[in-house]
Amino acid sequence: MKITDVRVRKVTKDGKMKAVVSVTIDDEFVVHDIKVIEGDKGLFIAMPSRKASDGEYRDIAHPINTETRNILQDMILEKYLKTLESDT
Repeated sequence: MKITDVRVRKVTKDGKMKAVVSVTIDDEFVVHDIKVIEGDKGLFIAMPSRKASDGEYRDIAHPINTETRNILQDMILEKYLKTLESDT
């Protein structure tokens, strides 16, 4: 699996959500609505989710293991930070 594109759309409203990201994998598959969140321990990503009938939110798509999640998160946050730099 190779991430071939990361597109960042910054959120202009104040709050914890800083951006919404789309990631393309192998130039063939895209995952939309990955969120960049500012938490107490810094930036992290939240995968796209949907509210279930019990009121809980469940991820629609997500990495299967920690290594893949870390690779994805690192790429997304790097692109987000570069986007911030280019705006200044």
